[in-house]
Amino acid sequence: MLWFPLSLVAAFSLATADALTKKYFGKQSPYEMGLIRLTYTLPWLVIALFIIPWPQLDRIFFLCLACGLPLEALAFYCYMSAIKRSPLSLTLPFLAFTPIFIILTGWLILGETMTSTGIAGIVLIVIGSYFLNFSHIKSGIFSPFKAIFKEPGSRLMLLVSFIYSLTSTIGKKAILHSSPSFFGVSYFILFTLLMLSFLPVIPNARKKALVQKPIPGLILGATMALMIFSHMLAISMVQAAYMISIKRTSLIFGVLYGAWLFKEEKITERLTGAIIMILGVLLIGWFG
Repeated sequence: MLWFPLSLVAAFSLATADALTKKYFGKQSPYEMGLIRLTYTLPWLVIALFIIPWPQLDRIFFLCLACGLPLEALAFYCYMSAIKRSPLSLTLPFLAFTPIFIILTGWLILGETMTSTGIAGIVLIVIGSYFLNFSHIKSGIFSPFKAIFKEPGSRLMLLVSFIYSLTSTIGKKAILHSSPSFFGVSYFILFTLLMLSFLPVIPNARKKALVQKPIPGLILGATMALMIFSHMLAISMVQAAYMISIKRTSLIFGVLYGAWLFKEEKITERLTGAIIMILGVLLIGWFG
């Protein structure tokens, strides 16, 4: 059962990284926020690359990288934009929609059957998203849903969830043709280098932004590295669906960080919504 506490560590460290990114680098552009986050994680990953075993790689692995990295870049930019523009308690919970998109794409594209528990999980996630904006009900019964699309961070995180449903499938394929540890480390190293390659051509992107706050940057990098390593270890011990379901408790940690660090409002309803969404994710991951 070591995978369970490791998954919780991954969840907590991911939420912590999001909170640190918003608190210390939230005034930067979304691209600079993401680049700072990745750059300070890079040294840890390079060290790990010389420690972990290297599997034999084939054409499928490199094809997965070629397909996944551009999508990852788009999702990461939208992710940073979301946590910059909107409260954490109204953005991070929408990552719970990723398993919904995975189920729906599997049903539409592959003809996979949706189970009753999977459908129940989808319903719970939708209900939870309703409760995130429950106070809007005074303007009409559908107003909590309408509020989702009025909040820019919520809209962006829904897009991120959809893209992650694609990259998670691609990543699973790459892991089957390498190993969890090697894929996790090499993927993030290449992703960081890809994002750095955009630096000369992104308008108004400043190189000095990378070194303006080195201490928070180092803490952020260590937190991200902890998330990646705990994620890799946990997912190598158990089925991916189980691990990801527990890791999605990061949504609850994110809402609590929003209340603690940023004094965000209406935390009770948002925490209620996040918990309901987590229950939906658990249904899909464990029984769907």
